[in-house]
This record gives sequence, C-alpha cells and structure tokens, in this order.
Amino acid sequence: MKDIARELGVSVATVSRALKDSPRISTKQKERIKTFAREHNFYPNLTAEKLRHNRVRPSNIIGVIIPQIAHYYFSTILSGIEKQARIRGYNIIVAQSEERYDLEKIICEHFIENRVCGIIVSQAKDTVKYDHFEKLNQMGIPVVFYDRICTGINANRVVVDDYMGAFTAVTHLIETGCRRIAFYGSSMTLEISKNRYNGYRDALLRHGLKADSSLEFICDNREDAEEITPKVLKRHDRPDAFFAINDDTAIAILYTAKRMGLKVPEEVSICGFTNGERAVACDPMLTTVEQRGHMVGEEAVDVLLAHVEGLLPKGKVEKKVVRTRLVVRGTTK
Repeated sequence: MKDIARELGVSVATVSRALKDSPRISTKQKERIKTFAREHNFYPNLTAEKLRHNRVRPSNIIGVIIPQIAHYYFSTILSGIEKQARIRGYNIIVAQSEERYDLEKIICEHFIENRVCGIIVSQAKDTVKYDHFEKLNQMGIPVVFYDRICTGINANRVVVDDYMGAFTAVTHLIETGCRRIAFYGSSMTLEISKNRYNGYRDALLRHGLKADSSLEFICDNREDAEEITPKVLKRHDRPDAFFAINDDTAIAILYTAKRMGLKVPEEVSICGFTNGERAVACDPMLTTVEQRGHMVGEEAVDVLLAHVEGLLPKGKVEKKVVRTRLVVRGTTK
C-alpha cells in the first residue's frame, strides 16, 4: 500500500480506505486506486490483517480435520463444509489425520498457531485420549465433531442417525426373508460403531431372531473383508445376509460371494452404509444407507459459526442429528 500511495501521490490511509470501498473516498479516486492495484497484482495480506485486528474480531479461517480425504463420505462432508463456509464469508484450512492420534494432536497445535476461529473434526480411529481437544476448549476455541464424535468431553456434534440407519437396513433384510445376518463393523471404541451395532442387534431382537456372536466381526475395509468372507461363506451354517458398516466392505463381500459362485441376492443379500459412487458401479448395484454427507458438513459449519459469532451462549453445546435413508438396489431381494 505504501508503494501504491507513493506512485499515485496519496496517503497510505487513502489507499487502505479505497481498497476497502470506504464511502469516505470519492468513486473516481477509488476506481483509480483499485485499477492501479489490479494492474500491479496487489493482494491484501489477509494474515497481517487478521493479526492487526485480532483483539477486536475473530479470524475467518476454519480448521478442518479429516481422517481420510480419499474416503467418499469424508469428501462429501468436506464439500459441504467448504461450500457453507464460503457462503458465510469464511475460508478453511484442511488437514488429514490419517487415522492417527499423534498426527491429529500436531494438527490441532498448527491450527492454534494459525489462529483459526474454530475447528471441525472427525476423530481418528486410534484416538482414545482427548487432551488436545480439551486444550482447545480451555483456550476458548470452539470445536464441532462430525461423524466420529469425542465422547470423552461434552462437545458440539453433528452426526447421522447411525442407530436408526442400521436398524432400518437390518429390518429390510429380515422382511425380505433373511434369517442369519452377519455384521461387519469397526472397533467399538468409536461411537458410530456402537450405534450401528446396537441398531443391528435391536432389529434382530425386534423380529424374534437370536443374535449369533459368531457372525459378528471387526471388519471395516475391503482388504479384511476379502480375507474373512470366504471362511464365513464356507461354513455349514453360513449367513444368508451381510450388513456392513460401509460400502467398500459391502462391495468386497459382494465380489467375494460372486467369485465363490453364490447368487446375489438369491442366495446372499448384502447391505452397506454410505451410498457413495461405488454403490452404483458394482453389479448388482448395492443396497445401502445414505448418510447425506453434504448436509452434515453444512450443519457443522452453522453450529461452529453460531459459537464464533456469538449467536449461542458461551458453554452451550449443540447436538444435531441428520436423518439417514435406506436406498434399496440389487443386492437385496
């Protein structure tokens, strides 16, 4: 701005006001200064601006932590976060925890150093200590959890109705004639795993079916599913259906069953949980529970900014649930 002021023979204050479209500067002068700035590739230093006004207004940068960017569901949530943040006049910084507690902790430190106004996070699979999240809370930095919530602290959260999604899916399998339904889930340290497992179990009990622990497996990825499923399907009392915690796992079950010569859904029914692009790229197309990731992302931004902008009382915790929807396709009867 000093360079512009010197070249145009005006004060630095005049340049600053013109670039901020202040009514105190004439339209002609503003256009003259803006034109010169554009022609010489001038861009305001947003970091310096935030530091300068740090005491009177929060940063407009939101920190976002994603376990795996390549995961379809997380990418849809990120899309919803970015879109809503942009509409509300905020920018985002995105970091990937790679499902690691140690990396997640480092990311939180970096976000603090970058003076983000708040953080939106889905915790890593191996996170069992919450000291880094507690530190954010103590520093007055609002945090909103999505998908995988932190049960160790009372925090804002936006989740899908995992329990009802699983209950509805398993009920559909039962109502189409399935009686031995296997469950492929994640570690029970994660709240979403517990909720989906409870939905699976309660659907069985509601319909008078006895739960069989030998049909319940910790298996939440394609590689493990392709290793476990052949053994399960070779049992003399093999299941006639599978409910998987995500689509990738369900699709691995589908491909394995087909390789073993079983007809889907005539001999084996399969249901996933996500409704990603791969669900319609397999044959037959996958029956699955739609999670509505875009809506989760948008809601997470709204909850966070309600705290940042003072629309919610300090200390008030928001807990929002996004409804799921069962999408019936060719892998179930």
